[in-house]
Amino acid sequence: MIADRVTGLILAGGRGSRMGGQDKGLQPLRGMPLVMHVLWRLAPQVQDVVINANRNLGAYEGFGRTTVPDVSGDFQGPLAGMLAGFPYCETDWMMVVPCDVPDLPIDLVERLVMAAEAVDAVAAMPSTTEADGRTQTHPVCLLLRGDLYEHLTAFMKDGGRKIDDWTKPLGALEVPFDNAKAFFNANTLADLKQLEIEAATK
Repeated sequence: MIADRVTGLILAGGRGSRMGGQDKGLQPLRGMPLVMHVLWRLAPQVQDVVINANRNLGAYEGFGRTTVPDVSGDFQGPLAGMLAGFPYCETDWMMVVPCDVPDLPIDLVERLVMAAEAVDAVAAMPSTTEADGRTQTHPVCLLLRGDLYEHLTAFMKDGGRKIDDWTKPLGALEVPFDNAKAFFNANTLADLKQLEIEAATK
């Protein structure tokens, strides 16, 4: 099974600046913390899930998953979270997702792994077509080959911080997904309210 060859990593270590400095993953949505929605969707797709968090570690550990902070401890962004997660990945692949995408596709991992292995890619990310016809990539939903730890370490030691600056030279594959709403990021309290309203009208 593909799931047996993938470790999941949920990134919940950001500042939450657009959410008033709140710990985004712990904000309530539809009766449970935002990160739990992501965990509920990701866990069946992977062998195990690790959570990257930089505060309220006890609360995240309460979800029954290994929880690790950034090594640097100064909020250096998503790549720092990935770097913290890599030592806990003993599988062929690591599937990275943010804590603020509660409606992730339940076939996300399978489709990315199959697409990547078909062309021998070392990284893959979903892409969607927006209402205006633009193609939108979702680089924080990132499938990575499990042996890229040293490569990422060197990139960050050289001052690299942007995901695209790291993944483009890797030749990260873009895999089309139909449902753009599945990758909606709840970045603000207003976004959470919008998701609550949409759920109530379904």
